[in-house]
Amino acid sequence: MANSQAMATSFKVELLNGIHALGTSVVRGATTADSFKAALYLATASIGAGTTAYTATGEVSGTNYTAGGVDLTGSPDWIAPTSTGTTAFSTPTANIVYTNVTLATAFDCVLIYNSTQGNKAVSSHTFGSQTITAGTLTLTMPTNDATTGLLRLA
Repeated sequence: MANSQAMATSFKVELLNGIHALGTSVVRGATTADSFKAALYLATASIGAGTTAYTATGEVSGTNYTAGGVDLTGSPDWIAPTSTGTTAFSTPTANIVYTNVTLATAFDCVLIYNSTQGNKAVSSHTFGSQTITAGTLTLTMPTNDATTGLLRLA
C-alpha cells in the first residue's frame, strides 16, 4: 500500500455537519440542526453558483405562493450526512411541496437556503420550464446515496 493525496472522507461528512470553520465562523448557540427553505424562480432569473443568499429578485409570485418559498418539512430537514467510498452526501428528509398554487409565469429553478443562518444559499436546482394552475407542485427528492444524493462532496 502507498500513500495517496486526498481530502479525508470524514472531513467531507463533518463539513456537511458544520464541524469545521475554515474562515470566520458564526457563533453557534446550540447543537440543533438549522432550518432550510426552498424558493422558486422564474425562467428569466439568474440563480446559480454565484447566488450567495435568498433573494426576492426573480422569485415567482402567484396564488398561495409565499415570498421566500416553503420550509423543508422533514424533522430534521436533512438526512444525517454520511459517506460511501470517498463521497459524503445528504438529501432533504422529505419532498418539497407547494400546495394549491397558481404560478402563471414560467419557472424552472428552486433555491434551497439556510433560513437560520442569514438566508445563506445552499444549492440551486433547475428543471424543465413550467407553469401551474391551482395545483400541487412536488419536487421529489432523489435517493440519498453517493450517486444521487442532492448534496454530494466527492
